[in-house]
Parts: sequence; structure tokens; C-alpha cells
Amino acid sequence: MRLILGSASPRRKELLAQIGLVPDAVLPPDIDETPRRGELPRPYCARMAAEKAAAVTAGPDDVVLCADTTVALGRRILGKPADAGEAAAFLTLLGGRRHEVITAVAVRRGTRMWTREVVSVVKFKRLSDPELNAYLASGEWQGKAGGYGIQGLAGAFVPWMQGSFTGVVGLPVAETAALLHAAGWPVWRVA
Repeated sequence: MRLILGSASPRRKELLAQIGLVPDAVLPPDIDETPRRGELPRPYCARMAAEKAAAVTAGPDDVVLCADTTVALGRRILGKPADAGEAAAFLTLLGGRRHEVITAVAVRRGTRMWTREVVSVVKFKRLSDPELNAYLASGEWQGKAGGYGIQGLAGAFVPWMQGSFTGVVGLPVAETAALLHAAGWPVWRVA
């Protein structure tokens, strides 16, 4: 039995390590992450996590862990920005408003799948031109839903949040541990 992390995100690997888990393999699946026409953020996020888990090649006893994080402003999905211009547009759009960060987790073992979505609410401050330009220049926006990572420099832009901090980072550890336990992975084993 192996634990397979179906994600290339170093943050997810770090969050697993925080609860004492080291994956035996890291196998990020290559799937189409385009939202369907009219698809709402939460169902989209849940579908992405489940499709990722289904796409990872694994043995019948292997436990596959996949997740997807989506930033939602109302019904609008703010994915990973394609370039600095799109990142600036996202950050400007989020400025002074509350938005949802949804992280869906999917755990698969054989033909069974366990899933959970965790929704957190984040308030983002309005950014001044120097703040926005410095953040864009840092490159931290790259590869992050909504164009920011709360665990980095953008943490200074979040005066308030409600929900799971680790969920906003990309893997809600309490819920992930519960799903892994349900799938039979020995989360709390004594070394």
C-alpha cells in the first residue's frame, strides 16, 4: 500500500508533512481544467479533485490523494492567472471585497472515492499601486488560484478570514486526515 500525492504543489506536500505524512510517490495527473459553460465554483472544484484522483494510475491498495483549490468571487471562478496582467486584474477585482476559497479533496483507494469540499471566506484589502507592482514583481502570483498565496507576501493583504487557513493554502489538513483515515491509511501510526 502506497500513499500517492496527485499534485505537483510543493505547498500540498509541505502540509502533508505538517501532519507527519510523506507520500511514497508524487504523480500529478494531466487533465483538462477548463470550467464547463455555466459551471459554478464549488461543483467545478469538486469535479476537478475527483477527476484528478480518477486519472492517477495506482494499484488496487494504493491511496491516491488529490485536491483542487478555486478562488470564487460570487459565481465567477478565478483560476491561475496566465500572465502578470491577468494577475493584476484578479487582485484588483478582489480588492476591498470578501471572496470564497474552495478546496476540494478527493481520496481514492481502488474503486472507492471519498471527497470533501472546504469553503473559507477571505477579505482582501484594496492594493495601492506600489503594493500591487511589488507583488507582481515578486512572481508569487504564478501558479496560484486567484493570483495570490495567503502563506506568502499576500498574507499582508488579508485583514480577515473565516474558515480553514490550510484550506486556503491548498490542502485542509484536518479534513484530509479524516478522508485518508476513512480510506484505511494509517494517519496516526506510532513510529
